[in-house]
Amino acid sequence: MRLPLFFLTRLKMILWLSMFVSVSVFSAYDMENLDRGVVAVAQNNSVYVSWRWLGNETESVGFYVYRDGARLNSSPIMNSTNYVDNGGNASSRYAVSAVVGGQEQAQSAGVTPWSDIYRRIPLQRPNGGVTPDGVSYDYSPGDASVADLDGDGQYEIVLKWDPSNAKDNAHSGYTGNVYLDGYEFDGTRLWRIDLGRNIRAGAHYTQFIAYDLDSDGKAEVACRTSDASIDGQGSVIGNGNADYRTSAGYVLSGPEYLTIFEGTTGRELSSTDFIPARGSVSSWGDNYGNRVDRFLAGLAWLDGEKPSLIMSRGYYTRAVVAAWDWRNGQLSSRWVFDTNNGYSNYTGQGAHSLTIGDVDSDGRHEIVFGAATIDDNGLGKYSTGLGHGDALHLSDMDPNRPGLEVYMVHESPSSYGSHGIEMHDAGTGQIIWSASGDNSDIGRGVAMDVDPRYSGYEAWASRGGLYSAQGQLISSTRPSQVNFAAYWDGDLGREILDGTIINKWNYQTTSSDRLLTAYNYGIAQNNGTKATPALSADIFGDWREEIIWRADTNDALLVFTSTIETDNRIRTLMHDPQYRAAIAWQNVAYNQPPHPSFFLGYGMQTPPMLDLNLVGGDVPVLPGTASLTAGSVSGGIQLSWDIANVNVSAQEIYRDTDSNAEGRIRIATLSAGDRGFTDGTAAAGSTYYYWVKVIASDGTAINSNSAMAVVPGEGDSSVELQENGAGYCYVDGAVESDHAGYTGSGYANTTNAAGMSVGYSVYVPTSGNYQLVVRFANGSTSDRGASLLVNNSSVATLAMPSSGAWATYTDTSSVSVYLNAGTSLVGLTATTASGLANIDRVTLSGNAPSAGNCDGGSTPTPTPVPTATPTPVPTATPTPVPTATPTPLPTATPTPVPTATPTPTSEPGSGSCAYVVTNNWGSGFTGAIRITNNGSSPINSWDVSWSYSGGAQITASWNASVSGSNPYSASGLNWNSNIAPGQSVEFGFQGAGGDTSEIPTVSGSVCN
Repeated sequence: MRLPLFFLTRLKMILWLSMFVSVSVFSAYDMENLDRGVVAVAQNNSVYVSWRWLGNETESVGFYVYRDGARLNSSPIMNSTNYVDNGGNASSRYAVSAVVGGQEQAQSAGVTPWSDIYRRIPLQRPNGGVTPDGVSYDYSPGDASVADLDGDGQYEIVLKWDPSNAKDNAHSGYTGNVYLDGYEFDGTRLWRIDLGRNIRAGAHYTQFIAYDLDSDGKAEVACRTSDASIDGQGSVIGNGNADYRTSAGYVLSGPEYLTIFEGTTGRELSSTDFIPARGSVSSWGDNYGNRVDRFLAGLAWLDGEKPSLIMSRGYYTRAVVAAWDWRNGQLSSRWVFDTNNGYSNYTGQGAHSLTIGDVDSDGRHEIVFGAATIDDNGLGKYSTGLGHGDALHLSDMDPNRPGLEVYMVHESPSSYGSHGIEMHDAGTGQIIWSASGDNSDIGRGVAMDVDPRYSGYEAWASRGGLYSAQGQLISSTRPSQVNFAAYWDGDLGREILDGTIINKWNYQTTSSDRLLTAYNYGIAQNNGTKATPALSADIFGDWREEIIWRADTNDALLVFTSTIETDNRIRTLMHDPQYRAAIAWQNVAYNQPPHPSFFLGYGMQTPPMLDLNLVGGDVPVLPGTASLTAGSVSGGIQLSWDIANVNVSAQEIYRDTDSNAEGRIRIATLSAGDRGFTDGTAAAGSTYYYWVKVIASDGTAINSNSAMAVVPGEGDSSVELQENGAGYCYVDGAVESDHAGYTGSGYANTTNAAGMSVGYSVYVPTSGNYQLVVRFANGSTSDRGASLLVNNSSVATLAMPSSGAWATYTDTSSVSVYLNAGTSLVGLTATTASGLANIDRVTLSGNAPSAGNCDGGSTPTPTPVPTATPTPVPTATPTPVPTATPTPLPTATPTPVPTATPTPTSEPGSGSCAYVVTNNWGSGFTGAIRITNNGSSPINSWDVSWSYSGGAQITASWNASVSGSNPYSASGLNWNSNIAPGQSVEFGFQGAGGDTSEIPTVSGSVCN
């Protein structure tokens, strides 16, 4: 009798629930005590916020979202773990609190939004080297993992650096050393481990596991080492002078160790002889070192409570798998499985990866070692006998049948027979369905739910068509990508990750639809034709996966997160032990995508909450803070502030005439959501100090910093400097009037690049402090900061955050600048690659300021250079113009603005000249030359020259007159030819071709 689907699904759930009840009978899984994992991304006029539903939280939990201390949702969010804030911007700060049993819990640590769907993590790239046979090599970031190395509830990155001469075992040759680095997500390097000359580089040699192996709340890193390995504190393991490499580059002798490193420092905690030991090289299937050094590694909860380390050697013929425990500072062998010890039918069954999960529903993990499975006690469970393969997947792929399933493709027709592509019962090895391998090596195969018309996963391989979880041939047309998978777009299906793109299978057209073209962001894939990222995992935010790729310049990692809204709520996958183990072993040999222990796909049931023991103490909640700024505006003193990590109930404003908080006077009481206030009672010519007192819902009071503001005195006046008006000098871009809201005849719009500027000339009759305010519009989601320059010297920085729209203008806070009597050039220079915000006007207040002359005569009007305000690009599917490969910048030609008071030229040789590469994307670069006056006399003019030996050519320049064609020469413009003592000028350029990273020598009479 064929049971209806709903009955089978219900039966499966009953069996599933009973499985987890039985788990709790044994013990709870020790798991990482993670924080809320909040991530925010600025979008077009909104901010996307996402967070974790933790594995030990019930289905009744809800969530509040806070922006700058103010609650955004009136009732707890129950159906998702993401939120779009239409009132936020790039400078907002977000936190999330859980509501349990009607009681609100502490807020998470606050986060500020990313400016795009990725975050760039700068790296410290190792120096290259030369092998004993004279071959040069360099380094690129390889596989990565994440673990809570310092016990703060947040993940850190463990990154493997691969030398460019890494080898497959079948190929001879020396390799460079392999390094393991620990990094915070802000790019802070914690340590570097050097595996040394006696650990060969290659996908099959250097497996590592990062996890909290002893349940103390801080992760360790475990891997194979040898003599001359160096830990993260610089201590040498074993004999530092030993060199066991043969003339063919193999390492076939010498000791091997299993080493546990401390996650916080990289320090060696313990080393012991590596098991499985090498023994006789020829006993593994050949005598030159191929099969003997096929290593795998894993993480398994073998007792259903604490994690154990898995290390293996060999899989083509003999295979040995060893389980280790790290407890109380001691490393001990738990068991060793050896095919030579009565398991001849397990010989040759291993794959280029392993996977781990509870295949028999006893609450303990088994090792799925390719076509064979080893029980949690180290005894053989079954072997299908179908032999070695390149791809391996374990999950609840068919929700209509009890237990887990394994999907595997196989290599040798003589072993697999008619089962080249097959799915079998993970607990028994019984073949559920199979397809012919066409008498070929099936090199690729994946399984994931891509078609909602069929229950469970779909599976396909590099041969054959697309199959359902029950073995039905859905279509002879299958997705062409057969490498990896990721949860990305928010429905319950899975997306296809291959190389640097994410596609979604369109079952109606039997073709793939593009969701993300990540190579447009200047990133690259790893592992050759395997085309894998550094890591794909549920690192933070909701249950969907982040993806880490290396930058194609090899000096950074880029971590991408999805900003597509979803109302599917699933607990963090990192609290599912099978999925968490898969993240730990993802770096092993042929990287495979991680799968959870439950069915995650179309029509899924919410999986039951597991019995977890979150170790490591309480995740810290940061103290509440309030940050206040003040500045004079028309009508009084304008206050603005940010609040973090506080559930605000009320606020109070205080004022005093000195910075001592004693004796201050309360001048206003505000509601919880206010973040700005204007004091209209401030007396002219006075100096005031302000505070904000924030009262939390629990009665706690948090005081802000004090903020000083000066009210202009009686008789002071202001001058407004408008584009195309008196005092306006130039813009590196155009004066436009496309967007409403400006005053005067328009606004200044710079070219979208760092270093672009707008300049004005002002005259003041007396030396002293003057107040400057800039009116601007910024319709983008990211801050467009500016450096404020007076006579070419930077005196302050101005934040120009998003104003919400290009037609919405706002003022900066008032900035006090000191001006000498006479005429001065005042400029704003962009500090970001997006250029400046649209500048409407500059207002200067004080003792009778007025517009100055830019060039000793009438104020010129520059010829407009078309520079359109960019249309915001949806962050989820960006239009390709990556920041790493910018559109060539036009040479800006500012209207000459001389220094107001020319002075004699200083002596030659009193300056210094520095060349820097500001951006490098392989085929091109941007750079700058900075000239600094180190002497005691002003420099009245300057000329420099340089040349490239590697074939690079200049294609554009700005802020200087550049001429020539290798060598190149540059001279100052009227407005930046003069350099005061101790000051600098800088000009920029863009180039292409040849060695784009070359740093040439800059020469000239001003260079010393």
